[in-house]
Amino acid sequence: MPIVPLHEDEVRVTVEQVRDLLAEQCPQWSELPVTALPAELEGTDHALFRVGDALVARMPKIAWAVDRAGSDARWLPVLASHLPARVPVPLHVGEPGAGYPWRWTVVPWFAGHTPARLGCDDVPLSHQLAAFVRALHRIDPGGGPSKPPGARGAALIHADEGVRQVLPRLAQHDDGFDVAAAEAAWNTCLAAPDWDRDPVWIHGDLQPGNLITNGNGLAAVIDFGAPGVGDPAPDVAPALWTFTGAARDAYRDAVGYDDATWRRACGWALAPSLTGIDYYRHTFPRMAEHGRRMVRAVIAELA
Repeated sequence: MPIVPLHEDEVRVTVEQVRDLLAEQCPQWSELPVTALPAELEGTDHALFRVGDALVARMPKIAWAVDRAGSDARWLPVLASHLPARVPVPLHVGEPGAGYPWRWTVVPWFAGHTPARLGCDDVPLSHQLAAFVRALHRIDPGGGPSKPPGARGAALIHADEGVRQVLPRLAQHDDGFDVAAAEAAWNTCLAAPDWDRDPVWIHGDLQPGNLITNGNGLAAVIDFGAPGVGDPAPDVAPALWTFTGAARDAYRDAVGYDDATWRRACGWALAPSLTGIDYYRHTFPRMAEHGRRMVRAVIAELA
């Protein structure tokens, strides 16, 4: 079945192109089989291809992701040795070729499973992820790239315009929540004081699909939302978008930030959920449904 593009200007790379790129740039891997991962294992911005049993080729499929290859190669080796779970340090950064326009990476394949995509009530996992986040936030931020306006980790106000634009469109649908209540919750998030301490290294996208578990719990954390330093609130937001029930409370308690940071974290759960419902309504139903759940959770949290 053909993969439905998530974006109007999406670039879809083929298995044949990946094979040609490997043959041209990575002859040591050119004889390994290349297999496209199922669409449900892809995120929103990269196509993924298994290369043999131990490697994955990560191919950006949208322009906003093209800088990830370079930033991952520069910064993940700096962070990896400080973290209690593995991260996908690139083994190769590829150049455009074979009709493919952007840089790409080859990273290790981490065997295991991902938690339930719509949230899980796994208290031990919540403690392990909180330990990962605390370790990440303790790494010296000196020299790290600052999160730019609009990125997770920058001031929440930069997301306001996108939220305001999408609210009238959401009001035309029944997504299982009161749009006026969602707007009130957003206003509460915006009213929280900004982060006024030293920036910290953040992951920025600790969604269930970016966590790899095995029999011992959290084994790896993948797909950094571009490594950089800023407000820790986006890494507190997994309490909402990754966990449910007792695990949600356990993560919030274990990660250990103040109420203002929690309200900004609610904002970083709410803003991409509101815009994502609208953007992915027809092309990525699971993402839209995840957004609906997040909006309801934030409204309940801040009521």
